[in-house]
Amino acid sequence: MDRFDNIEQYMETLGRAARAAAREMARASTAAKNAALLAMAADIRVRQAELLAANAADLAAARADGLEPALLDRLTLTAKGIEAMAAGLEQVAKLPDPIGEISDMKFRPSGIQVGRMRVPLGVVGIIYEARPNVTADAAALCLKSGNAAILRGGKEALRCNQAIAACVRTGLATAGLPEAAVQVIATTDRAAVGHLVAMPEYVDVIVPRGGKGLIERIAKEARVPVIKHLDGNCHVYIDANADPAKALSILENAKTQRLGTCNTAESLLIARPVAVALAPTLCAMLTAKGVEIRGCAETRALVPQARAATEEDYYTEYLAAIISCKIVADVDEAIAHINKYSSAHTETIVTEDYTRALRFLREVDSSSVMVNASTRFADGFEYGLGAEIGISTDKFHARGPVGLEGLTSQKWVVFGNGEVRT
Repeated sequence: MDRFDNIEQYMETLGRAARAAAREMARASTAAKNAALLAMAADIRVRQAELLAANAADLAAARADGLEPALLDRLTLTAKGIEAMAAGLEQVAKLPDPIGEISDMKFRPSGIQVGRMRVPLGVVGIIYEARPNVTADAAALCLKSGNAAILRGGKEALRCNQAIAACVRTGLATAGLPEAAVQVIATTDRAAVGHLVAMPEYVDVIVPRGGKGLIERIAKEARVPVIKHLDGNCHVYIDANADPAKALSILENAKTQRLGTCNTAESLLIARPVAVALAPTLCAMLTAKGVEIRGCAETRALVPQARAATEEDYYTEYLAAIISCKIVADVDEAIAHINKYSSAHTETIVTEDYTRALRFLREVDSSSVMVNASTRFADGFEYGLGAEIGISTDKFHARGPVGLEGLTSQKWVVFGNGEVRT
């Protein structure tokens, strides 16, 4: 019988192996984990031609299936992308190992010392679409944080994901770590996802990365905790005290550097006192870059090419060459608008007013809030995490880019010298 004839049995086999591997990974040395990461990076470089060929086959099949341009962009792997993947593995190897770190040690009146130790979560299930680099990033972060991982990429990236998985296995074997520490599901059957999210005896947490439909399904069906975000409706607010050159540069980068990422700006807010001076210039730049502007009545009066925005536009993550635009009275209205329409991902204010900047940082309720910087910086690599497995807009257990620390937990530890409670 083919191993995929019984998906439930196949997934249980993966789960059981992952649970056993997690116990070994929890006690793995930092040296062994780093050796595995460096061996993976080396093998990825060696197999560059093989990875590009697998990706080309995935892209051809995806185009034949009519995959959307934004998803095709995420699916595409280049020689530069392969080098970035390898470099990411090496950067994670250089990061401090969080496992076993003891913090907040305090003496209690009884004489005992109480503190907290950082420990792995156990088995992490990661479900993602399109981007094959996630396979390497997720493997690296789960491995360094002492976890085992079960990875399920989208069917559109199956060939490339399996090619990367072979590099991961080579790295684990080289370092003497269990091969089951990172398993990439080898079937595209959707039933595999249903089983993965409903195996609390084998899986400790699920991290979905993908479209809103996928994440909503996971959140609904999961019987284990989920670290998730649904949308990336990110805002750029141009304050009345903004530097015009900074405003133009930040908006251009935030919206047009890449259209299909969750940290791309989807909404532009401009303070009314500078709208007449700045809106035409900002929007002319967007139009020249091929971006369609959907604006409020005040925006359309200043920007003839703008189309009328609907209420739905202000809520929308386009992942396309479209942006919503609204003229607001001041920072108060900007904050209120963002907290109503945002998906709580990333927002930035462009201003030279320190007091307003601090208010924006305090009062905007998103996982990343910035001053005078592009929303595109909301990324684990840019934040110094080495890589990320996702950006959480939840408030528990991790928020924002999820790196090594987000894949760990803490337990209480007590040191005594024979003390007994009276």
